Amino acid sequence: MNGAESPCDVVVVGGGLAGCEAAYQLAQRGLRVRLVEMKPHKRTPAQTSDRMAELVCSNSLRGAALSNAVGLLKEELRRVGSLALRCADETSVPAGGALAVDRERFAEAMTRAIEAHPRIAVERREVTEIPAERPVILATGPLTSDALAASLAAAVGAEHLAYYDAIAPIVSADSIDWSRVWKQSRYGKGGAVRGERAAPPERSAPPEQRAAPPEDAAERRDDAEAGDEAYVNCPFDEAQYKAFVRALVESEKVEARDFEEVRYFEGCLPCEVMAARGEQTLSFGPMKPVGLTDPRTGRRPYAVLQLRPEDEAATAYNLVGFQTRMKYAEQLRVFRMVPGLEEADFLRMGSVHRNTFVDAPALLGPAMELRALPGVHLAGQIAGVEGYVESAAAGFVCAILLAQQLRSEPLRPPPPTTALGGILTHLGRKQPTYQPSNITWAHIAPLDPAHGKLRKRARYEAMAERALRDLDAWWAAG
Repeated sequence: MNGAESPCDVVVVGGGLAGCEAAYQLAQRGLRVRLVEMKPHKRTPAQTSDRMAELVCSNSLRGAALSNAVGLLKEELRRVGSLALRCADETSVPAGGALAVDRERFAEAMTRAIEAHPRIAVERREVTEIPAERPVILATGPLTSDALAASLAAAVGAEHLAYYDAIAPIVSADSIDWSRVWKQSRYGKGGAVRGERAAPPERSAPPEQRAAPPEDAAERRDDAEAGDEAYVNCPFDEAQYKAFVRALVESEKVEARDFEEVRYFEGCLPCEVMAARGEQTLSFGPMKPVGLTDPRTGRRPYAVLQLRPEDEAATAYNLVGFQTRMKYAEQLRVFRMVPGLEEADFLRMGSVHRNTFVDAPALLGPAMELRALPGVHLAGQIAGVEGYVESAAAGFVCAILLAQQLRSEPLRPPPPTTALGGILTHLGRKQPTYQPSNITWAHIAPLDPAHGKLRKRARYEAMAERALRDLDAWWAAG
């Protein structure tokens, strides 16, 4: 059906995770939606497919345990009928304690669901300015076009903010030297070696050389509980590691243009930026060897680069945590220094792309609507959330609130005790300099003091139990 010729109640701009989720939830509530997506007429530099909901960075939706904030968010989305979580569960691949997907099958499933919905009309064209139709949801993601971003900036009277994300390379499985690597999830039981010798004491790095830590230790325990062998480990000795770090630092990078300001998200730093912070930074970040044992030696290696399967058949692997802005020739030279990747066939090179977002606390109202432009709502990363799951969640929440508005009902946002409510907490929390964020426990209302002082894991589990109870009550009241 031609979306431009069909009547609609809501226009959604952008066919990514947030846009697809918002369109689906509105349609499920009886509203007619026109979803405008620019592919196949135009793609951003990070996109390679014409499907909707293309995952351009990692294929991981991160930790699955309820003691992890993003794990709680995923469970909440499942309970309220999220399209993205349904498709993710249907297309999942082994990833230890995380939820990872076969990205091609995931995008296919999302695209099929949107195109088949009787109340969604898809229009394929680029949007270069804020549509005159109202209401409209802008869900154009981190790669919002210059023209639309300029239109948005002019409309709100504030300069939009931008930084750069980097994506990791992918290698063919049959090009890995399997004699030099082994499979084992970090902290997992799978791949453990009998008679394993005691690991050496952990090194200590100065704070300025430490990479951004994981949200908490729960994700590590998730892998231990999973006990599978989802990850491939490429071990480094000390000399190999130091040579690799020097090569990263000295490599030629793709430079930003003169008028572009490079501002990286701390949770997704290019590997060469981490390497430049200090020789040991990577060994305390994506190359940390703790929880791993090389079966050839029975010992922990000096450092490890991990590979994660890209698809269910494990025909391809991505370099975990190795987002990069190195030039392509340099990527081939440097990454082939990794033990086991000397002859690697790179199916996708790493690259850099812009992320555009607004100052949500200053610009957005309680229904994720621009105060300066009634009827214009923002969802996903353009509003300032970070991550696949958070983007889908922002699309879900935006759709729910807009549906309530269109039915002339009082706004009933998800409770602040839930992870879905935490999305709104982040978007409304003023900061000296607003920055995108993944969901964290800090975004969720703390426990009542009556619970007493609990250890971290017990506290998170109690918060998750309360969240699901409050979510179920909110959803049932509908």
